[in-house]
Amino acid sequence: MSPRAGTSGPHTLAFVESPVQLLNVLEWAHAHAPHATEAGERAPGGGPDGASVRSAGAGLTLVVLSPNDPMTRGQLRRMAELARDEGHEVRWEEARGGTTAPFHTIGGLAPLLRRAHRIVMGDPFSRYVQLLLTITRARDLVVVDDGTATMEFVAQLARGERLVRWHRRGGRPGARDVLFAPVSSSARRRLTPSAGRRVEVFSSMPIDSAPDGVTITANDFSWTRARFGPPRITKGADLVGTSLVETGVVDPDRYLEAVRSLAKAHGATRYFAHRRESSDKLHRLAVETGLEIVRPDLPLELIARRGPIGRTILSFPSTVVHTLPLALVGTEVRVAVCDIDPAWLTETASPRAQGFLSGVTGTARDVHRLSSVATA
Repeated sequence: MSPRAGTSGPHTLAFVESPVQLLNVLEWAHAHAPHATEAGERAPGGGPDGASVRSAGAGLTLVVLSPNDPMTRGQLRRMAELARDEGHEVRWEEARGGTTAPFHTIGGLAPLLRRAHRIVMGDPFSRYVQLLLTITRARDLVVVDDGTATMEFVAQLARGERLVRWHRRGGRPGARDVLFAPVSSSARRRLTPSAGRRVEVFSSMPIDSAPDGVTITANDFSWTRARFGPPRITKGADLVGTSLVETGVVDPDRYLEAVRSLAKAHGATRYFAHRRESSDKLHRLAVETGLEIVRPDLPLELIARRGPIGRTILSFPSTVVHTLPLALVGTEVRVAVCDIDPAWLTETASPRAQGFLSGVTGTARDVHRLSSVATA
């Protein structure tokens, strides 16, 4: 392991399934390093992209449970390179590469899980992660951000509820939920602090209250600011895409009209696509709005910090309305968020969707709030 990676004491094993999770593991390691680089500090001779800056982040073994989606895999590959640059060991697992892949993955990871003293995870709702938690004997458990879902995870843990993603429709659990219920219940118990188990949530999200014994540590994106930028800022506006259509929350026609209106009102020329947005939807957006569709090869926090980026960044309720102001602190970039009109929701959207999305917008700090597209 590279000397600059430092040490995190007991062996730490991290599991990630998305680029944002991997980014936040790097932020956690940087924040917990004995001599972490101060936010914004640049090593001698550092270039404009911060390429020569290296964190003294805590050394760990980072396991990528790779999904099948090509966009996500591409971003994960790039993030894995950055993790190796920081001195961390990266283990890539084709965890979904066929019917037998999960058995091979879990079997191969079992020895590491039993030896690990600390487990860091990006998605406690993931059935894969919940299954892995049944194997480990680790007494330190850390949850890093997987976007706004972290807010819901902490709330559900505090209420003692089963772990269910916010956008899933309410009602009776399906057959797979019933079969997996014992594993999910076991994971929830393991994520509850006890005399012999410590639980930390490392988050940039606004978390008002947490269960007794859960430590909340703020993620201020100091690694991102030390490693990249400051960015070159352009005069125009950029628009950030969302996967709310793909998750069945927002009607696609209403979404397209909202994007068109926002772009026209603010003079936006670029649309940064979410990694889960469908190619058909993006093609339609390009044709009907004239926006340049950009498929980022890294999480947007790094893209924005690296630049060039518009002076105004427009977004619907999503993780970036919380993370971009932190990543871009000290710059002149303004983040503006547009509420989701209840009329945009689909008939199959979860009853909790509107309240959750309103909460995401209402709790965002250092953003300009657009009450609707009409008033943009």
